[in-house]
Amino acid sequence: MQEWTFAQRQPSEELAQLHFFSMKKAQPGGDIEFVITVKEYARPNAQSMLFFAQADKQTNQKTLPYTPCGWGDTLLKALSECMQAIHRFPYEGLDAG
Repeated sequence: MQEWTFAQRQPSEELAQLHFFSMKKAQPGGDIEFVITVKEYARPNAQSMLFFAQADKQTNQKTLPYTPCGWGDTLLKALSECMQAIHRFPYEGLDAG
């Protein structure tokens, strides 16, 4: 366990270290850049997950807006799930096409 995790005194604090990633999604109107933030929690949550990834943009905005995300017991799993979720629906924001 890393030292920073000992700073959390109560589980309700949900202390997390942040990891940032960037990816581009190719679309007919041009590439859209997504920034993904992965939270690495000091202690597992109720589902025993340590990592939660969430994109900075929603997809599918014109039908039912969806914020891509992913959970996992490893950083790789959470990041991969979030990237798959980004590809699930088109980006339909102002800077798309």
